Amino acid sequence: MDKKNALKVEKLTKIYSKKTTNQIVALNNLNLEVKEGEIFGLLGPNGAGKTTFLNILAGMVIKNSGSVNVWGFDLDKNPRQVRSSIGIVPQEVNLDAFFSPRKLLELQAGLYGIPKKDRITDTILRMVSLESQADSYARSLSGGMKRRLLIAKAMVHRPPILVLDEPTAGVDVELKKNLWSNVKTLNKKGVTIILTTHLMYEAEEMCNRIAIINKGNLIKLDTTKNLLDTIKNKKIIFKVERINKIGLENLNGIKFSYSENNEIITTYERKKHKIDEIINIIKSAGMEIYDISTDEGNLEDVFIDLTKS
Repeated sequence: MDKKNALKVEKLTKIYSKKTTNQIVALNNLNLEVKEGEIFGLLGPNGAGKTTFLNILAGMVIKNSGSVNVWGFDLDKNPRQVRSSIGIVPQEVNLDAFFSPRKLLELQAGLYGIPKKDRITDTILRMVSLESQADSYARSLSGGMKRRLLIAKAMVHRPPILVLDEPTAGVDVELKKNLWSNVKTLNKKGVTIILTTHLMYEAEEMCNRIAIINKGNLIKLDTTKNLLDTIKNKKIIFKVERINKIGLENLNGIKFSYSENNEIITTYERKKHKIDEIINIIKSAGMEIYDISTDEGNLEDVFIDLTKS
């Protein structure tokens, strides 16, 4: 059975007009669909339009044209239902320092008009691993705990879609891993996740599908696997006994560079050449190879390729 759309955006356009200067097109005819239950990445350099997109979903910015449908509700006709279907986790940590996590979540539930008997404060605290800090002041929490508390706050009204805006900005490596595993757990429990990031490896680690946007345009939307498969160049590193420079004739587009510690870095188009051919070139230059490692490339390479053109 086809999964239903958690979010569907058609021809979404937002133009900011400044009196003195020209118009800025923040989103240009954007079309995309996010399926129920997936972790969907929205990738792009700073200023690509990611934040404008999220602000439109949150009701903080008004679109110029196009349609936005969230969980079956149309943004123009049912703005309240759209807002209640989404929990947005902001980049900035903006918590009241003098409340405990439990108190903050209770207040948030009150703002959403959720009756006491329907609140799931303890469940949410458990989901983001804050049950043992439930009654401490927010100011005494570590950076990672504060991030998780922001996620908890966005989940108070049980939205089926959770939007994380650059969730690991300014977070150390250990916390990132912790946060990622929390997000994956929530996703396994059925929450659809939309993640904006400019970190390629974050998207690679987390997302089933990725939309790449640049200057308000959707450049590419595909599964993470397919995007990685489009990488044209392959890099192989050979460790040799000692380096003899390779002559430039007959290389046919294969590039060689050399590093201090007797390594030869080779880049070539993966469709044009086989590894045996490269090994032969190195051997015929009189070098003995004793280690080979490959660098398969990553989303960063796809991204650079796509945003260049």
